[in-house]
Amino acid sequence: MENNLSLEPAVLSKVNTWLEGGYDQDTKTEVQRLIDSQDTDALTDSFYKDLEFGTGGLRGIMGVGSNRMNRYTVGMATQGLSNYLLKSFPGQQISVAIAHDSRNNSPYFANVVADVFSANGIKVYFFKELRPTPELSFAIRHLGCQSGVVLTASHNPKEYNGYKAYWNDGGQVTAPHDKNIIAEVNKITSLDQVKFERNEANVEFILEEVDQAYLDKVATLSVDPEMIKRQQDLSIVFTPIHGTGITLVPQALERFGFTNVHVLEAQATPDGNFPTVVYPNPEEKDAMNLAMQKAEELNAELVLATDPDADRVGIAVRDLSGKFVLLNGNQTAALLTYYILQAWQKAGRLTGKEYVVNTIVTTDLINRVAEGFGVDCYETLTGFKYIATIMREKEGEAQYICGGEESYGFLVGDFVRDKDAVSSCAMIAEMAAAAKDQGKSLYELMIQMYQEFGYYKEDLISLTKKGHRGAQEIQEMMQELRENPPKSIAGSDVVELIDYKTGFRRNLKTGEESATGLESSNVLQFLTQDGTKVSARPSGTEPKIKFYFSVREPLASAEEYELVGQKLDAKIQAIISDLNLK
Repeated sequence: MENNLSLEPAVLSKVNTWLEGGYDQDTKTEVQRLIDSQDTDALTDSFYKDLEFGTGGLRGIMGVGSNRMNRYTVGMATQGLSNYLLKSFPGQQISVAIAHDSRNNSPYFANVVADVFSANGIKVYFFKELRPTPELSFAIRHLGCQSGVVLTASHNPKEYNGYKAYWNDGGQVTAPHDKNIIAEVNKITSLDQVKFERNEANVEFILEEVDQAYLDKVATLSVDPEMIKRQQDLSIVFTPIHGTGITLVPQALERFGFTNVHVLEAQATPDGNFPTVVYPNPEEKDAMNLAMQKAEELNAELVLATDPDADRVGIAVRDLSGKFVLLNGNQTAALLTYYILQAWQKAGRLTGKEYVVNTIVTTDLINRVAEGFGVDCYETLTGFKYIATIMREKEGEAQYICGGEESYGFLVGDFVRDKDAVSSCAMIAEMAAAAKDQGKSLYELMIQMYQEFGYYKEDLISLTKKGHRGAQEIQEMMQELRENPPKSIAGSDVVELIDYKTGFRRNLKTGEESATGLESSNVLQFLTQDGTKVSARPSGTEPKIKFYFSVREPLASAEEYELVGQKLDAKIQAIISDLNLK
């Protein structure tokens, strides 16, 4: 191919490799189509780098090219993981579990993964039909596997797909395995190194037995079954947003004893085009609109929604005026922690050896609630794999109760080692039933929590910076914040700076430094005199940089709730203005 498209030499070289190498004809035809269309940007973006196998796996736009999700990038990643497993467990019969969500090409990619593992002599337990990510985490432990893979891009737009790798504890891979796997994947430089020929003898389909074992475990999480019997007709609308939640959430609610659950038919069928939404993300109001409309029609009390791989949960509840409003991930996580600790205390189950987990960009209200019940709260980096690491480290010496993060992820109980919207939906329903049993709404229960522990309000701004240039811009923004940190934010002095990349926190008044105790991560936090917290963090899975804001005020009475809320909103707007993020 002549360089008449002004392509960089490295990009041109890769394009030629894909045109002339051992790739299938459909792939070559699509590469040629991109060339013929004279779309330099599309070609560059597809080939300017290899799709990076990051610390959690792969995620990217589907299509041809080294920087896209396709048979070849998935195959090379799996070969690298296979090689690492064979080195890590010499002389053992290694087994892995594989699951996939409802996205376009997810079943196809799952089969490619099964092909490569089995060709490498690795036993494959294969969910033939779509299943939630948390069930994959459960299956790894239940079946005694050394690893697992789920094909999903979580809540990303429909153009994306992804590949998440897990270790034998059922958690996503962490240090040292993550870096070691990346090194093995990077050694795969040619298609000739990938074994694509499936060995059928090494592939076994996972049957309903695992579904039942998982649902049996979910049922044990219920803290107050007698109360649920009294409130079993709590009216619930559930939407899986065209994803895997449909396979297990209704059954989990039924196991808990709820009899009045309405599945939103318009979003019940799994569909990778997500026809009724722009983003299949329960964080987005648009994704929840149809379910809230249905709830209004039915005069329901609670709306539950799960993302495509059913690891994130969104909820809508009625506010003081009876109108449905969405709770954000911070509110849901704090409220669940509050309810569960209250219920455990009432049931006499708190012994002083329990703990909960929070992440650094999630509301500090969880820490305050835990403190109020005399329960330890551990803070960790963003991502459930770090929560799973704490669970692994504490196993046998302390009991994990629950943990959550602001991005709509929550986990109750320790039989899964990733965020779990299936069990969370059941616990949220129990919490709503408990509030109703006390003559309250969930919203009123939340206000009660604020009165006890302080009114915390959080917000998030996410700036999308696409492509090669976007990645550079994000780096530049972080560099600028490191070199010129704000002296004050919204009229309050910055008193502490935490740089998780260097691993140090610095008191700006005394100059004192101390270690964070966490592994390095590209996150900056600014803490002010009045308790405001601002965090800056580039996303690890999307072309975005995120700014998190947390503000707080005491709440003396329920009557002051609206007024204090307005004050906190104004403070968040002042922060956004101060940091020029409008």
